[in-house]
Amino acid sequence: MSRIGKNPIVVPAGVTVEVAEGLVTVKGKLGQLTQEFSDVTVKLEEGNVIVERSSDHKDHRSKHGLYRSLINNMVVGVSTGFTKELELVGVGYRASNQGQKLDLALGFSHNIVLEVAPEVQVETISEKGKNPIVKLTSYDKQLLGAVTAKIRGFRRPEPYKGKGVKFVGEVLRRKAGKSA
Repeated sequence: MSRIGKNPIVVPAGVTVEVAEGLVTVKGKLGQLTQEFSDVTVKLEEGNVIVERSSDHKDHRSKHGLYRSLINNMVVGVSTGFTKELELVGVGYRASNQGQKLDLALGFSHNIVLEVAPEVQVETISEKGKNPIVKLTSYDKQLLGAVTAKIRGFRRPEPYKGKGVKFVGEVLRRKAGKSA
């Protein structure tokens, strides 16, 4: 049996979980999320959400832990939220935002302007002598991951000098380069 799928999801105060036919809706102080599910049953028992599978078929086993993790991320997201920080490493790399428009200068001939989804809050931090940081906050973990992957994809960190867009705290494998 799935070790992740067996664990019950504790629903904190201020969060409501509704289970309809094939649909889970989670509401909290930060927002509302819905998720469709199949091949598993979702039950509400004494402030806990329990995910059970109908059989030992391979598809059912694989979806057991998946749906438990998705529902848990929804509960955590609407109660506390998720935050990711991206660091821009490179000479002349800058970031600024006007509301939901993120303006990135990443060494190309033009700036990249990205319209970020309204569910994701954008904040840029620029201190003198330090690399600019883009801080993204959201209650939807999947959307937050997609937005950060898109931003990071504009200029991936290269292995020689480490220039590019990287996560704060990310350790990059560095290469030696040419030997003279």
